[in-house]
Amino acid sequence: MPPPPPSKNRGHVPAPRPPPGKPPGRRMASRDAAERAAFFARREAAAVLRRVLRGDASRRAAGSIKSLVYSPSVRNKRATFALVCQTLKYLPILKEVLASTGVLTSKWKKQEELVFVTAYDILFGQETAASGSVEQLIMLHKDTIMAALEKMCIRRKVRSVEDLVSKKRTVKPKPRFLRVNTLRTSTDSVIEELNKIHKVDKDELVPDLLVLPPGTDLHNHHLVSEGEVFLQGKASCMVAVALCPEPGWKVRAILLDPSCSGSGISTERLDHLLPSHSRGNQDDASTSSRIRKLSAFQRKALSHALSFPSVERVVYSTCSIHQAENEDVVSSVLPLASSLGFELATPFPQWRRRGLPVFEGSEHLLRTDPEDGLEGFFISLFVRKAAAAADAVKPSNGGLGVSKQVFKRRNGLMAFGSSRLSRMMMLCSTRGLSRR
Repeated sequence: MPPPPPSKNRGHVPAPRPPPGKPPGRRMASRDAAERAAFFARREAAAVLRRVLRGDASRRAAGSIKSLVYSPSVRNKRATFALVCQTLKYLPILKEVLASTGVLTSKWKKQEELVFVTAYDILFGQETAASGSVEQLIMLHKDTIMAALEKMCIRRKVRSVEDLVSKKRTVKPKPRFLRVNTLRTSTDSVIEELNKIHKVDKDELVPDLLVLPPGTDLHNHHLVSEGEVFLQGKASCMVAVALCPEPGWKVRAILLDPSCSGSGISTERLDHLLPSHSRGNQDDASTSSRIRKLSAFQRKALSHALSFPSVERVVYSTCSIHQAENEDVVSSVLPLASSLGFELATPFPQWRRRGLPVFEGSEHLLRTDPEDGLEGFFISLFVRKAAAAADAVKPSNGGLGVSKQVFKRRNGLMAFGSSRLSRMMMLCSTRGLSRR
């Protein structure tokens, strides 16, 4: 049988054979899977980014970046969170360069959030193109965009695009706090399970609050999904402990956590990534006006809470760092509180950071601060004088003013008093629930 004729393409180099166990089909499937993952992650991120930007523009946010990302509707939470945060970080640059190159035409205006996310991801992120129409748009103009970015760097006298990104203040990592739902499980069983994968400590102040290393991600853990533990900041847990309701109490203890500016948790909400923060309008007249309106509402709410005839303990708390929403509100209602038989008590007397010294008695107030590794919270406790005298003869519990009966264990579970406290914590400051 004659040999086959020689190939006319003498310069042709045959494709290398795939290594054993890695056929071409598997590599292609892996690439296709990565493209599909990038495709859907960008669209989830764009949907979240749209809500974030519209809420920021209208000053009526539907939720924080984290709460929006970690809602049940978002499937790939980790990738979506990273894309949203990084796109916001690069957003001023992306807007400028896409406008200067004419890429973001009126045709794509309705999908501009997806254009921003895709442009960031292809230009600065993982560079996986995928096959969507927006991906094709960015790839078609990629060289033009990169040239415009280079000119921007030269014009602003920086070496790279990263130098164009405004420097945000570094955020000191905080411990991950985890509150055990004692209505469904026990603290010891949670510690036993989590110790298999994380270092777990008990908090020294708040019962059934666990401390894990910063950055610990438990959003997908079954303890969280099944409601046996809550990812909640320590400061918001302290609010319910300060109230310390007695077993069997009804209309006798009020935890007042009114609407506030949220300035104490702006870092946790990642507000520094929002366009409004970049414009530097945090202290402008509109913000001050908003705080004055909030303060007026807070005074009315606190006065109303104190007016209930059978109430014995009232906690007024905010997640604000502004004096106008904290010390000023408390000071303004003191004459009314005194006439109704209330006085300021001292929650967590061993806590070193107290209220600002703007009126006599402010040392009874409590503040938490990022310097303490917590959120910025404010806590005040009003106790009716007759109730305060009765509390004085109760057994002490580490200075918290909580009777030992409240934390007595029964059959490995918390007794009724602690269950009631757990319910109070569930109602306490949903802003403290950190879906990260």
